[in-house]
Amino acid sequence: MDPALTSLVAACAALVGTHFAMSHPLRAVMVRALGAAGFQIVYSLVSLAALAWIYLAFTAVGAPSVPLWSGYDDFSWGVGSALALLGMVLYAGSFRGNPAMPAPGAEQAARAEPAGVFRVTRHPMMWGFALIALGHLVAAPTARTLVVMTSMIVLALVGARLQDGKKQALMGDAWRAWESKTSFAPRWSYLLEVKPALWLAALGLWLAVTWLHAPAGGIAAGIWRWAS
Repeated sequence: MDPALTSLVAACAALVGTHFAMSHPLRAVMVRALGAAGFQIVYSLVSLAALAWIYLAFTAVGAPSVPLWSGYDDFSWGVGSALALLGMVLYAGSFRGNPAMPAPGAEQAARAEPAGVFRVTRHPMMWGFALIALGHLVAAPTARTLVVMTSMIVLALVGARLQDGKKQALMGDAWRAWESKTSFAPRWSYLLEVKPALWLAALGLWLAVTWLHAPAGGIAAGIWRWAS
């Protein structure tokens, strides 16, 4: 295997492994040893170091012109872009009324009736990340994309499932009530009930992010593929 690709696999494994370890089995031990603020600092530094390693290894692999399977054509690019837009809708709607967020009022939010993207899934942020990663895989199925985006999907969806257990322990009946009213797997039909304002906000965010993709990553994304 290409040494740069091996390094990329190791970097992604480091990000996923350290995230799961620090978020679950090591969290209580680290908080006791470092305090809540110290834990957040170490957690952030470790995550940033892993992400920097991923970026350096990703760029070292380069962008091979031959995809692993059919990709880079207009149809694949359109499907990938649509998946990323759906992911952006879930992500953009996940910040308001989200009981999974570590914020005051989380327990009250868990006891409320789900609305918006929370009718689709109780983990809209995580599913948003997963859909964006899947969109990348569909549009640009190269070896380096396969490694990174598969890691992001695992990090998002396995992390979401583990979060259910952690929130049950922290919030008890409130989280179990939230689980009874929501679904882990997305119920896509509820996207039709999402307010137009959120769709417009997500579309604006998607347009901005895909526009920045070219100067940041060297590849035009979304509709900018055809506009460039």
